[in-house]
This record gives sequence, structure tokens and C-alpha cells, in this order.
Amino acid sequence: MTRPAQLPLLEAPAPGPALPVLDTRERGASFHQIPVKAILNSPASTGMGFWSLNPYVGCEFGCTYCYARETHKWAIERAGGPSDRPAWEAFEKQILVKTSAAAVLKRTLFPAKLAGCTLVIGTATDPYQPAERQFRLTRQILEALLGWKGLALGIITKSPLIVRDLDLLVALKERHELSVNISLASTDAALLRRIEARSPAPHARLRALARLTAKGIHAGLLIAPVLPGITDSRESLAALMAAGKAAGARYAVGSALRLGPAARSRFLPHLAHQFPELAGRYARRYENRQMPGRDYTEALSARIRALQAEYGFPIPDSRHRERLLKGQAREDAVPEATAQWTLL
Repeated sequence: MTRPAQLPLLEAPAPGPALPVLDTRERGASFHQIPVKAILNSPASTGMGFWSLNPYVGCEFGCTYCYARETHKWAIERAGGPSDRPAWEAFEKQILVKTSAAAVLKRTLFPAKLAGCTLVIGTATDPYQPAERQFRLTRQILEALLGWKGLALGIITKSPLIVRDLDLLVALKERHELSVNISLASTDAALLRRIEARSPAPHARLRALARLTAKGIHAGLLIAPVLPGITDSRESLAALMAAGKAAGARYAVGSALRLGPAARSRFLPHLAHQFPELAGRYARRYENRQMPGRDYTEALSARIRALQAEYGFPIPDSRHRERLLKGQAREDAVPEATAQWTLL
């Protein structure tokens, strides 16, 4: 007896057309054009207290802790079908390029729509990663933003390439409220190589920070993520504060490592290889949560505040600290003298 034909209820949808390849590199990276109809991410869609914009999806810097890997996987599947690489590797090797980003921004940005919130460039992937040298999307976006006045703008980057656009940044600060966050987790270059395979060296980032502040740009250090047991010692954080102060940083803020599902699948195996003595403690601390626990984030907050005071940086108010620590901090944080810094 012949079996009845199966209804096609569970058939996989046919993959979409392959994304156009704009360029490839000998080191294995490829760059794909991705169509976009919208470029602005609202606070409602991200759960953050600001609007955001990312010219690229994926990042060659290859920071093992990066939380944006799931965004890349989703974008690949939606636009061109599954990648032929593991998700963590695709994020670093298949860079999606929003070539129409500036044009879309010009059509869709209405200042009233932002409702006074800050617009931050580079919240998911670095806007000055190596691809920017060729595609210049971030520069085009900054040029487009000169068409408005009175916005609150922020930029987050690890890259000294940002100084290429000093002329635009100086012009933008005259028209908008502008802050540039130079992201740096440690002044120890050898240590950074173990967790950020291809990111710029600390001295290059600090030199870029100095050039920005020398031009009157409101810029500072974003010490993020602070890695428990790796970069969270008082000595390590003090070295960052001192280096930032020497570079003219207007502020220095930081927050603990957050491990979402995508970052967890990349970072924890890497940690086990590079820092095996910490693997068990991380597994326990991050087992059922994205943060290392209230006791740790409170103690870290206290340490950072003490160092901010010591090096003459402004200390954010409690509401700002709550945002930085992803809702884990309280006003009555553990005093610096009694903070416990080892993972339990």
C-alpha cells in the first residue's frame, strides 16, 4: 500500500538570493551588501534608553565577549539564507555593509521622533572597524548629520581610525551635543590579544583619544566590559584611569561583562582555553543570568567610583550608574574597603 503524500507544512522555506559580495580579503573576511529600509533603532526595540544606528553588521575585531553575534545571525538568515560558517565565525568573517545607510538616514531622521534622546552610532558593531577604510559609511552618516542641528549624538569605537574624521567631528560639535566613547578594557596589550584578537592596540586608542580632546571634542574612556578576575583589579582599572586622564579624557565609566546567549557560546569556550583557572567560577556565576551577580556589580561600581574620584573624573549619578550596570546596581553599593573581587 502506498503512503499518502506528506503535506508540506514543515518544509523549510527556500533561501533568499545570496547577498552581493562587495569585496574579499586574503585573511578570510568577505563584505556583503545588505539592503536596508530603516537605519534607526528605537529605545522600544532595543530596551536601551537611546536611539542607535549601526552602519555594519558583524565586526572583524573579533572580540570574544561581543554581545552582537545574534544580531548578525538574524540579519544573515533574513537577508540571504544561512551562513556556511559557524555563527561566531560568520560574525567576524562575513561583514554586512549597509551601503545605503546615509541615504536612508536622510529620509527617515526627524528630530522630533527622537524625543530628546541621544542617537548613538556603534552600539552593536564598531563603526570604525577595518571595513570603514574602504566603504566610508560612518563618514557619510556624519556628513548627513550636518544637515540637522541640536541633536544629542554619541559614538562608540575601539578604533583610532576615528581621527580621520576629525574635521567632521569638530563641525558636528558646533551643531550638536557630541560625545565620543573610546572603548578600552585594559592598557595591557598582551592581555587584550587574548580576548580581542584583532582590535587596535591600547596606545593607539589612547593616542586617538588625545587627538580628539585636543580638538575640543567631548570624549572619554568606556571601560567595557570589565572582565571579572581578568581586568577588574584596582591596579588594572587605575592604569586605565591614569592613561585616560593623561589623554585628556573628560570622563571614564565602566561596567561588568554581560553574557547573552550568543556571546556565551563564543566567550566561555575561549575562556576555558585562555584562562582555565577561571572557567568553573564563570560557569557558576553566569549559569542562569547575563550578569555576574548583584554583589559583584555593586562592588565593581564602588571601585570605579573610588577611582573616578581619585583621578578627578565626574561620578555619574545613581540613575546613570543603574543604566551602566544594566539594572544591577543600588545606591547603597558595597564600600570599596569591603568589596570582594574573586568570583565565588
